[in-house]
Amino acid sequence: MAIHVYFVRHGQTYLNRYNRIQGWSDAPLTAKGQADAKRAGRALAKIHFDYLFSSDLGRTMATSRLLLAADPNTTITEPTPEPAFREEFFGSFEGQNGPEFADFLGGPAGYHTFAEMVGGWGPDKLKDKIAAVDQYGDAEDHHRFWKRINKGFDHLRALPDGSTVVVVSHGAAIRSIAAHFSTKIDPGESPRNGSITKLTLDGKHTTVDFYNQLEIPE
Repeated sequence: MAIHVYFVRHGQTYLNRYNRIQGWSDAPLTAKGQADAKRAGRALAKIHFDYLFSSDLGRTMATSRLLLAADPNTTITEPTPEPAFREEFFGSFEGQNGPEFADFLGGPAGYHTFAEMVGGWGPDKLKDKIAAVDQYGDAEDHHRFWKRINKGFDHLRALPDGSTVVVVSHGAAIRSIAAHFSTKIDPGESPRNGSITKLTLDGKHTTVDFYNQLEIPE
């Protein structure tokens, strides 16, 4: 037996639309973001899930509620907040223009987008580089990030064996998790808004079954 976990990235927000850095900062869902959430709910209607957890940030909670409303088969009425699955915290760089920040941090190494930086350095090294240049010392390095995320995985592993779980989380967090547990994931590929990534937790082993899909694969 095992625990099956479907990670869903929240729907598009206005900060996503404007290409701003969005970690613990928040913004409302756009019309597209609401549609992203509903599409994910319709896709997840194909499975029966026992639990729905959500990062405690507004955009994930809003996505979770729209997801539930779009799934005619679920009996869950409200997501359970799980702060451990918040987005990476970018410290003083929260809200900054994404391409400009990528030029600032990655330009000297020839990287000019977040995709290029994370693809070249990997998610954990990129976290450390961001933390090193944050003058306030607030941005999460990879140690702080994983200390928090692992608390969420401990929670998931403590659920009854055979559980199926949906976790609504964030792009950088899901990408980091998938790349951590699978060498087949291209870390430069960011999860799309409303996309679904499935993990199987079997004892101490974690398998990435699929990544960044808009529908549940057959």
